[in-house]
Amino acid sequence: MQISIVIPVYNESEGIDELYRRTMTAISSFSDSFELICVDDGSEDTSLSQLIDYHKQDPRFKVISLSRNFGHQSAVLAGLSVAKGDYIGIMDGDLQDPPEIFERFYHKMKEGFDVVYAVRKKRKEGLVKKFAYWLYYRLLAKMSDTNIPLDSGDFCMMSRRVLDKMLTMQEQSLYLRGIRAWVGYPQAGLEYERAERFAGEPKYDFKQLFRLAYNGMFSFSSLPVRVMRRLGYFTLIFSFLYFLKILISYFLYNDAPQGFTTLALAIFFFSGVQLISIGVLGEYVYRTYNESRERPLFIIKDKYLNE
Repeated sequence: MQISIVIPVYNESEGIDELYRRTMTAISSFSDSFELICVDDGSEDTSLSQLIDYHKQDPRFKVISLSRNFGHQSAVLAGLSVAKGDYIGIMDGDLQDPPEIFERFYHKMKEGFDVVYAVRKKRKEGLVKKFAYWLYYRLLAKMSDTNIPLDSGDFCMMSRRVLDKMLTMQEQSLYLRGIRAWVGYPQAGLEYERAERFAGEPKYDFKQLFRLAYNGMFSFSSLPVRVMRRLGYFTLIFSFLYFLKILISYFLYNDAPQGFTTLALAIFFFSGVQLISIGVLGEYVYRTYNESRERPLFIIKDKYLNE
């Protein structure tokens, strides 16, 4: 098997026909040996039955059905876990990632790269969402200990050796583009214009996007802990300076501070600092606990792979 393309699908019944047509046409234009692996992530519409129908027509179009909705990142990982190709691609099932670009990925990899990822030059989305994406990627670049490329998502093609390394890291808080960057090997970006959804409504709401961003920040940056430590230093210095101010005012100007106001402000300030610190520590404790449970990241209900 030369090429495997992994496509997570969740309630995309309106676009399945176009997804099949475009992906099969795009990949067959430059390879005779390929498989398309659609991962149904617990869809509640007719997506799964449509995917199975296409699998019956063409065994190269393979389907995995998960036992429930595990989320986009887990669905992608499920598809990656069964991919057989020497070159493995990832794209979204809403066709915002044009499958025609895989040919460019493939030829770029032939130049000696192990990963070729797509860089979003232009988005067909609202201003607020575009600004939030732009700001997040740049904040993450400043915070992260790993060089995660700006404006790049999961849309990519990678070599078998990169995928094999990624599959050894069963992290509960998945952030696949970060893991891909962390693995290393020669990587290159290709710019493209991210299209609008072909049909249907976006499945990633702000809550899910925030959770994904949260995973990126906590999984690939030690900044939250460093900020907490620096906040502690700041409060210590602030407290010392304020204490000096009180002493100077009292001994030089005989001006004693108002007790209740000073006490209330001190309590509110230090309580806030403590709660923030406890919250950051709690997040790391929870993530450690979550990793220790070693729950599977997905459960495959059915496979339609013709193996």
